[in-house]
Amino acid sequence: MHAALALAERGRGRTAPNPNVGCVIVQPAPAKGGGKVVGRGWTQPGGRPHAEAMALAAAGEAARGSTVYTTLEPCAHVSPRGPACSDLLVEAGVARVVAALGDPDPRTDGRGHDRLRAGGIVVETGVEADGAARSMAGFLTRRSLGRPHVTLKLATSLDGCLALANGESKWITGAEARAHAHLERARHEAILVGRGTYEADAPKLDVRLAGLEGRSPRRLVLSSRHPRFRGGDGWEMVTSPQSVATLETVDHLLVEGGAQTAAAFLAADLVDRLLLYRAPILIGGGKPAIGDIGLASLADAHRRWRLRDRRMLGIDTFEEFERVR
Repeated sequence: MHAALALAERGRGRTAPNPNVGCVIVQPAPAKGGGKVVGRGWTQPGGRPHAEAMALAAAGEAARGSTVYTTLEPCAHVSPRGPACSDLLVEAGVARVVAALGDPDPRTDGRGHDRLRAGGIVVETGVEADGAARSMAGFLTRRSLGRPHVTLKLATSLDGCLALANGESKWITGAEARAHAHLERARHEAILVGRGTYEADAPKLDVRLAGLEGRSPRRLVLSSRHPRFRGGDGWEMVTSPQSVATLETVDHLLVEGGAQTAAAFLAADLVDRLLLYRAPILIGGGKPAIGDIGLASLADAHRRWRLRDRRMLGIDTFEEFERVR
């Protein structure tokens, strides 16, 4: 299942409105052992082919009698774009399917597993469910909350500043941290900045990593003043943090700034994941990374964020937090 989860990450930010699923097909070894991988797949850009269909195509006849590890319940609905994966698995004669999560899509939601069992396939569920939920956070957030999964990225000094008082901010963090941030851009369908950042910095918001340039996300600017915004060049406008719910085929949204935009999303409690890059520098009197988020009591600030990852990126510290809901 860990291998299937790794494959699922290849599709993250490219499959909406479909989930990014990973699948591994293993043919049991004749003697005691771990078996042989005969097929691998992950949801392709635009949502098709599905991971199971890709893995079955790779396995061919070797899929018969195999165990299939998939990060999401195989779909049960037939689409003009392809057959139901649960039907494909039955036709292929697999012996066992291990799924991390059930599919909340009402067109499947248990029907996929039922169809597998009716076809004589052993079904197991719940393996690495937490990891699968994080991997498909965009799809699941869209299904449960009706909006994209929102990640807020902050690059700051040790004292929480994102720029000098005169606005100079290039570069607070080093090359390794900036490369990591570009990788995060490649994992999101859209990226958003505030109108002030758009006008002051004219950011490109593209992915500048070799081989991933084609995965640059859609560019959005937060602006409630229609006459003042002159986008063009592929820029789109959203008028409020809540309005990101209306963005089509956007299940993962990356918010990069500035301070008031970050505060607006935090105040609306729309941030699900926080990426904090901290450089080992002190600015003093600089521009704070976050504006007022309307906190009335210090007690309300506690128990809202859970640390998921901490590492060094060159000389900078990277921390990832998830919202506790």
